[in-house]
Amino acid sequence: MKEGTKRSIVRWIHIVFAIPIFGYIYSPFEKLPGYAPPTRYVFLPVMLLSGLWMWKGHVVRRLFSKASA
Repeated sequence: MKEGTKRSIVRWIHIVFAIPIFGYIYSPFEKLPGYAPPTRYVFLPVMLLSGLWMWKGHVVRRLFSKASA
């Protein structure tokens, strides 16, 4: 798989998992208890990890490629 394709997939994962977080922030106060657990334990961690991967993924790949060689 090409690097551009991988980057596009990670970017779309980041965008898709950010949408429920916006829904959590802008939803009525009465609906927050229903949104809190999935937002806290699924959507936010996936969004953070994908964002970190887009930002510093090249460093992680370089570390693993040197360690395996």
